[in-house]
Amino acid sequence: MRPDRRYIVLLLAVLMLPLIGMCLLPLADTSEPRYAEIARLMAESGDWITPWFEPGVPFWGKPPLSFWAQAASFRLFGVTDFAARLPSWCATLAALGALYACVRQVYDTSTARLSVLIYASCALVFIASGAVLTDPFLALGTVLCMTGALMASHASGVFWRYAFFIGLAVGLLAKGPLAVVLVGGAVAPAFLLDRSFRASLKGLPWVTGLAVLLVLVVPWYVLAEIKTPGFLDYFLVGEHVRRFLDPGWAGDLYGTAHRAPRGTIWVYWLQASFPWGILALALLLWLSVSARGRALLVAGCHDRRTLYFLGWALFTPMFFTFSGNILWTYLLPALGGFSVLLARGLVCLHRQRPVAWVMLAPYAAAAAPLALAVFVSVMVMNPSLLKTEKYLVSYAQHHGKLSAPLLYVDDLPFSARFYSRNTARRVSRDVLLARLATGEGLWFAIQKENAATLGDVGAIPVLESRRFVLMYHQSHADNQIASGPRSAGHAEPLIK
Repeated sequence: MRPDRRYIVLLLAVLMLPLIGMCLLPLADTSEPRYAEIARLMAESGDWITPWFEPGVPFWGKPPLSFWAQAASFRLFGVTDFAARLPSWCATLAALGALYACVRQVYDTSTARLSVLIYASCALVFIASGAVLTDPFLALGTVLCMTGALMASHASGVFWRYAFFIGLAVGLLAKGPLAVVLVGGAVAPAFLLDRSFRASLKGLPWVTGLAVLLVLVVPWYVLAEIKTPGFLDYFLVGEHVRRFLDPGWAGDLYGTAHRAPRGTIWVYWLQASFPWGILALALLLWLSVSARGRALLVAGCHDRRTLYFLGWALFTPMFFTFSGNILWTYLLPALGGFSVLLARGLVCLHRQRPVAWVMLAPYAAAAAPLALAVFVSVMVMNPSLLKTEKYLVSYAQHHGKLSAPLLYVDDLPFSARFYSRNTARRVSRDVLLARLATGEGLWFAIQKENAATLGDVGAIPVLESRRFVLMYHQSHADNQIASGPRSAGHAEPLIK
């Protein structure tokens, strides 16, 4: 296979395979259905200013850009798993396009092609491109900023003149001020140490660019605070200061803190960059012990653009090294710079000394797609392995002829809220027992380990998910229904 065709086949596989998982896999608790339900409420209510955690409870944890995109997708394509995930895929494609155009201009076509292939097939990028998350939009904003700043002295045209400011706007509306910190820290080494880079930044239209940035960003922040006072304090101080400094921050209104030992971000980096991070470390080790390799490293260090991409690749993990409240998705903004560095190293090494393993390196891009194909196959055949309530809710809705809301005892998962269109209700065990005592016909779900604690209340197990069992309690007027739990996704109708 010719190199051009090999590249096209690999890249198409990496880009297209997430679409399969986007269609076949249900939203799994907790992040995906939580964000999807917020977007669904936005699309349903037409309130494009305040994202709502649930009716009457504003969601102050994130700005609205990803919710705007997901709500628009719901309006266009209906409320489906695919529509919820499509905006993340589109944001990833846009980031890849900007990265390719920049690297091709700054280096060459070979480096640009390998850069986007590496970036798209990093495990975190690949997974995030098909998931309901806010991070792909932050990554898009970061890519636009970093490529826009570099292209200021390499390209003309309105887009590249304003790409840096548009990227900041995307980041501020996707994640908030964190975007400014990550971009500022990434460009700082080149700004401080490279006089030519400082000169190129002067070519940016700072007055009109900042005006565009303010027009795009400030109105929403002002309107959000006016509509739900307290937003700015919680979001700016709580989410951006207390969350970073306190690994056990108890002020999170919408979830729990993600406690981890400081420095864990580097373990996450190996996972996020897989398989390329391992290859990069092996390549760096090989170059450092070889005389020819050391010469190549010295030549790379003398290239001022290497410093720029190093800042992009390393600042984010270094920044989160000092935080214990982290997720691996925080590394997404750094993977663009890492991809360019690795691609440049592989291309230069191959040109200097063609070796078989360097020629085979692009095939590492198949690792994430193959892993996804296996995962999707297993989950489709065994849907009860996923933490999702899609099948329980769907079964109760289609076969239960519900005259009352589906009840979840003590715990209402986000996926149950999303798939029931927010009609499922949480009740305490005592309230459920009181209602059952009246002889009322009810469908309810209870965690498997707690089902036995209900005692003999006349409820029949119907269907099981990974965590819950769906039960039916017939009223005095009901006909008999067959008993025996089934696995989610494979149950036959039990209502006779």
